[in-house]
Amino acid sequence: MPTSSASTTDAAKSANGGGVQSLERAFDLLERMADAGGEVGLSELSASSGLPLPTIHRLMRTLVACGYVRQQPNRRYALGPRLIRLGESASRLLGTWARPHLARLVEETGETANMALLDGDEIVYVAQVPSKHSMRMFTEVGRRVLPHSTGVGKALLAGTPDDEVRALLARTGMPAATEKTITTPEGFLAALADVRRLGYAVDDNEQEIGVRCLAVPVPDSPTSAAISISGPAGRVTEAATERIVPVLQQIAAELSEALVSQNPA
Repeated sequence: MPTSSASTTDAAKSANGGGVQSLERAFDLLERMADAGGEVGLSELSASSGLPLPTIHRLMRTLVACGYVRQQPNRRYALGPRLIRLGESASRLLGTWARPHLARLVEETGETANMALLDGDEIVYVAQVPSKHSMRMFTEVGRRVLPHSTGVGKALLAGTPDDEVRALLARTGMPAATEKTITTPEGFLAALADVRRLGYAVDDNEQEIGVRCLAVPVPDSPTSAAISISGPAGRVTEAATERIVPVLQQIAAELSEALVSQNPA
C-alpha cells in the first residue's frame, strides 16, 4: 500500500525531532561531564540528567565511537581527546571576537587588556591587546596559570560555591608566586567574598611584584570568562582603580552582548 505524502512528511518530522533531541541530550551529557571534572559514571549522569540508563548508555556509545568520550578501565567515562581540537578552535574564535573590545579597554585605560577562561582547574589567557606605554605588561596568549594568584582567577571563581573552590584548591595547591600571593583557602575565600561585594577582583603584586591587575567577569558568557587590565603598580593605583573599574564593567557587558549574539538560544 503506497504511503501518503502527509504520512511521509509526518514520519520525517518525527525522525528529525528524534535526531535533534538525541543531539541536545548528547551535548547536555558532555556539559554535565565537564561540570563534574571530566570523568563520571553512568549512574551519576542518570541522576543528574534524569535520563534512563539505557538512553545514556546508547548516547555514550555513540560519543565513544566518535572520539568525544572514552571509557576508562574502571568503566567510568571521560571526555575524549577529539574535544581538544574543538575547544582550541573555539578559544581562538572567542579571542578574535573579544579583541576589538580589549582594544577599546586599552584606549580608555592606557593599560594592557586581557581575556581569560577557566579551563578545568587552570586559567588560560585567550586574548590580549598590549598597552601603548613603553613600560607595559605582557602575558602570552595560551599561557596557563593557577587561579589563586590572579585577578581573573578571582573574578572567574567568585560565583562558585565555597566547597567547590576548596576542592579546586586542594587539587592545584596554592604555591606562592610572590610574598603577597594568597596561600590559604580561607584567605582566598575571603578574597572571593570581596569580589562579590565590590564587583571586581584585584591582583595586588600577587602574581608578579610591581604589577597590579583589575578584573571582572563577563556576565552571561557562553563559557566562564573574565577580562582584566594589568600594569605597573605605580600607574594602577587606588585612585586609578576608581576610574578603571566602571570602564571594565561596561566593556564586559558589551562583550557579553556580542558573545550572546554569536550564540543565539
